[in-house]
Amino acid sequence: MKFSASRTVLGAIFILAGINHFRSPQAYLQIMPDYLPAHEALVALSGVAEIAGGLGVLFPRTQRAAGWGLIALLLAVFPANIYGAQNGMEIFGKTVPSWLLWVRLPLQVLLIWWVYNACLTKEKAASE
Repeated sequence: MKFSASRTVLGAIFILAGINHFRSPQAYLQIMPDYLPAHEALVALSGVAEIAGGLGVLFPRTQRAAGWGLIALLLAVFPANIYGAQNGMEIFGKTVPSWLLWVRLPLQVLLIWWVYNACLTKEKAASE
């Protein structure tokens, strides 16, 4: 197995973000659009998906599936990030600046690009 710093950092980011869904669910619950059902369950499910995807990118046998899963997850949670940008968000009792919530939106596109390049490009698969 060839070491990849990019996938290691990417995996760690998703694993830690997933764990945070269980440590601080309120941060995620407040940005859930009203039209979605079962907010608590969806926050937990997305946390599990982030942990699984983060672990999956670390291993060559699972990195492609994890990559596609993380891209799907990033697309699925995008409406919650839009909702958060429009309605505000607090983390640990502190209001997140509005500009930061709006900057977060294009950062998701960057994350999708990173996942794709780290896990799904032919060059990466060939080097394993």
